[in-house]
Amino acid sequence: MATTTAAPHTPADATGAPAVRHPRGAAHFLLPAAASFVDGPPPFRIRAWDGSEAGPDDAPLVIVHDRDALRHVLARPGELGLARAYVAGHLDVEGDLTDALRRVWAHVRTHGTRVPRPGEWARTARTLLALGAVGTPPPVPECEARMSGRLHTRERDADAVSHHYDSGNDLYAFLLDASMAYSCAYWTSDADDYTLADAQHDKLDLICRKLELSEGDHLLDLGCGWGSLALHAARHHGARVTAVTLSKEQRDHVLERAAQAGLGDRVQVLLSHFREVAGGPYDAVATVEMGEHVGEAEYKILARQLHTLVRPGGPVLVQQMSRGADQPGGGPFIERYVAPDMHMRPLGRTIDLLEGGGLETRGVQALREHYVRTARAWLHTLETRFDEFTALAGDERARMWRLYLAGGALAFEEGRMGVDQILLRRPEHPGVQA
Repeated sequence: MATTTAAPHTPADATGAPAVRHPRGAAHFLLPAAASFVDGPPPFRIRAWDGSEAGPDDAPLVIVHDRDALRHVLARPGELGLARAYVAGHLDVEGDLTDALRRVWAHVRTHGTRVPRPGEWARTARTLLALGAVGTPPPVPECEARMSGRLHTRERDADAVSHHYDSGNDLYAFLLDASMAYSCAYWTSDADDYTLADAQHDKLDLICRKLELSEGDHLLDLGCGWGSLALHAARHHGARVTAVTLSKEQRDHVLERAAQAGLGDRVQVLLSHFREVAGGPYDAVATVEMGEHVGEAEYKILARQLHTLVRPGGPVLVQQMSRGADQPGGGPFIERYVAPDMHMRPLGRTIDLLEGGGLETRGVQALREHYVRTARAWLHTLETRFDEFTALAGDERARMWRLYLAGGALAFEEGRMGVDQILLRRPEHPGVQA
């Protein structure tokens, strides 16, 4: 597993001189305040800006570089405040970030969380005042999404897509394999020479086989990303493909790759919202990890569109992330930094909505463990070349990606999130009930 090491940081006082480690420094006051939100022993160790440390020796080490970390958390208590402090570089975790998150989550599951008692709140307030942490919140990281307008209009959906996917094709080319597949791979081998690129190829081929694509079939690829499925289907299965995206950078990239591969006559790309797509009926329809960006009410529209756009008897494949029935879908960090307006639901609810649109479920394949390996592969690339990635993406965005991939891999590992390929078919006869 990749290792995350905090940036070198020498504690110093206001004059710039190295701080003196004190047995009752800031960390000894911060630890009980932070630990008052969980039952049991503190699940972490704290090193504060004055060099002091407190907490169990064998616990993950959280480094509070300065008081702005606390001001972020005071401004937005909970996950968002902590994420802002980490992304902005005011807060660090020493060593393997995924392992640290795993150990803290395990503690919370075992011991639970709680609301501090009134006396604890008062002590925490006095502590923060004494440490000089109460003040104007620092600026929000530049890479945080700032959405406006009514939810799931075409304009807002385009802004949400642009926030994450228009960060620059070079950034995604750095992290992804040569196919530019930004979705869960399908790992069919444990051999040392079997790579992420092999697993993505096997995923794309699995989708094409499930869709029964053959020479001349017309595939509709809704939410095509950088064209991995569209190009694979055209190159290896002889399909004609209409690909759809809301990202101009993705559209231009797919068209360029298709032309370079001599597939320009087989692949066309529409810059369009899924609600605006017409034509067909298509021989097959696929949507790979696009449905997470579609809200609850809008998903009913998507289901009806999938039914309308495919020919009677034609197959539809939906690859989509899900959440456990008792787990949050996304969370403040994901929704502000990665996928604004994301909406995940339990698998069963997604199938209900798809069948409500008139489609018949023919099979479901769970790929949860495959996403663990996929996210870890992306994270390994980031960590082994972190300085290069930082030069490309900037400090804040690089730290955002580190937190996103480490936390995402863990969410799939622990079953809080899943991903599935749902194979459906439009009934061939109107009287057949899905």
